[in-house]
Amino acid sequence: MTKRLEGKVALITGGTGGIGEATLELFLKEGAKVAAVGTNDEKLKKLKERFPDILTLKADVSKEEEVKSYVEKTLETFGKIDVFFNNAGIEGKINNLVDQSLEDYQRVIDINVTGVFLGMKYVIPVMQKQGNGSIINTSSVAGLIGSPGLSPYVASKHAVAGLTKTASLELAKENIRVNSIHPAPVNTRMMESIEKLINPQDAEAARKAFEDAVPMGRYAEPIEIANVVLFLASDESSFVTGSQYTVDGGMID
Repeated sequence: MTKRLEGKVALITGGTGGIGEATLELFLKEGAKVAAVGTNDEKLKKLKERFPDILTLKADVSKEEEVKSYVEKTLETFGKIDVFFNNAGIEGKINNLVDQSLEDYQRVIDINVTGVFLGMKYVIPVMQKQGNGSIINTSSVAGLIGSPGLSPYVASKHAVAGLTKTASLELAKENIRVNSIHPAPVNTRMMESIEKLINPQDAEAARKAFEDAVPMGRYAEPIEIANVVLFLASDESSFVTGSQYTVDGGMID
């Protein structure tokens, strides 16, 4: 039986995070060659030890030259980029909007918006030359609704949705598909961080409040997000572009 990504090359940013690593592992099982971008040397080293066949690349996705470099190195190694999982992101600080500092706001925008923009800016020409490709941008349920205390993050994830919609229209006739995923809380380090920021004295209570907001009553597991990304990366989604895939246990009705 043919694997769903046999012969494809996938580039993943945020590759050392929970969703990124789960997707990377799934892509490998489905036959893809994978390049993973991260910022932490130790995490990249451990990822390479676990998956020796991958290409690991250290880059700050908000820096244009570093984005150009990770795209060029992927091409040098594998010769093409069929799938781009534009996934890197940070949560920022928990504060009411008026108490958010401009510095903290800008850092979230730099990573979550500029990083997504630059990734597409340099991957799209590669896909245009090839005549095909699939881009999956990681937004959030917070990119469809509001979330008190997380104004920079919410703003950034709404922006990702807008960039996705626009790119999908620009590229629809070029056989390049662009879609976004919108996960509810996922059982990852990011959510652990948010729980502690919201309730430093009782992070477990914060987790329960998040779980109670999900009709299915729990967090998603990273593999449940990765399965949706796999569909969008594969040829099975050949007529899907400009779509927003909520992976949210029923949160967004």
